[in-house]
Amino acid sequence: MRIFAAIAVLIVAALHVAFLVLEMFLWQTETGRAVTGYSVEEAAFTSVLAANQGLYNGFLAAGLLWGLMAGKRGVQIFFLLCVVTAGLYGAWSADSSTILMAQAIPGALALILTALAGKPGTSAKIEL
Repeated sequence: MRIFAAIAVLIVAALHVAFLVLEMFLWQTETGRAVTGYSVEEAAFTSVLAANQGLYNGFLAAGLLWGLMAGKRGVQIFFLLCVVTAGLYGAWSADSSTILMAQAIPGALALILTALAGKPGTSAKIEL
């Protein structure tokens, strides 16, 4: 179970790295606009806000990777709670089922697996 939990946390971290790349570097490109559905003008107008969001998504990914690499289940749970909270709020405030599906649900699944993965303070450790 700990390996499945670690894989789920790794997937959530990878998603947040992808969000960082989209929001910080691709937002105003053709690819970024295809993902978001924004026009050139909308993408330009929202690019600073998107970059800020991307930075926060990067912090979430970093926290999840830190928790995995250190083998600290509590750290993973904390950052997964942050992911789920951000996903739920984003889905509600933007009225977007996409945010729910891309952020909150994967985070919640990883959170459940991590919570069920063993006694407190233990988790699978990923070493590079």
